[in-house]
Amino acid sequence: MLTYAVAVFFLVITPGPGVLSAAGVGSAFGFRQALRYVTGLFIGSNLVAAAVISGLAAVILATPAIRTVLMAASLAYLVYLAAKIAFAGAKIAFIENKRGPGIGAGLLLQAINPKVYAVNTALYSGFSFAPDNYTFEVAMKLLIMNAIWIPLHLGWAYAGASLHKLNLSEIAQRRINYAMAGAMLTVVILALFATFNTA
Repeated sequence: MLTYAVAVFFLVITPGPGVLSAAGVGSAFGFRQALRYVTGLFIGSNLVAAAVISGLAAVILATPAIRTVLMAASLAYLVYLAAKIAFAGAKIAFIENKRGPGIGAGLLLQAINPKVYAVNTALYSGFSFAPDNYTFEVAMKLLIMNAIWIPLHLGWAYAGASLHKLNLSEIAQRRINYAMAGAMLTVVILALFATFNTA
């Protein structure tokens, strides 16, 4: 069980679309909006966990075309979120938005985020610690996963929001937003690189 908890910690804390976007939303729009966004990420993450546990995800993702569509949708959505964060409060008419991504945006990201499926598949299919009681093991894994997931994502959102609360100059805040967006775009580039190298 301890090995599982350590694996969850390291798989969740590593920068991926969820934690980076939580920090980005916090930085660009403040903690209250980031909390709404993280709520959507939480719901989405648990829905993906349910799909993995039930085997539904394996059936759906067994089709290469569906995997490709999900990857393309995920990457496009990450670029959109990165732009929303980068240009938060900017005077660029088609992107300026005083209200950041909310619950629906977080839920959507998790539904199309390949990292969430990969992490959940690894965590729920491996690290067996109660082979004689599958129901107990799955329930404990869900409990441990959420006990670690929630504070880590809230921590990332709070870190981003702390930058937002510093009342930095508009130029400094914009640079931070650009940096957050750049980190998300780096994830997109790495995902594309990994996709083309395995194809």
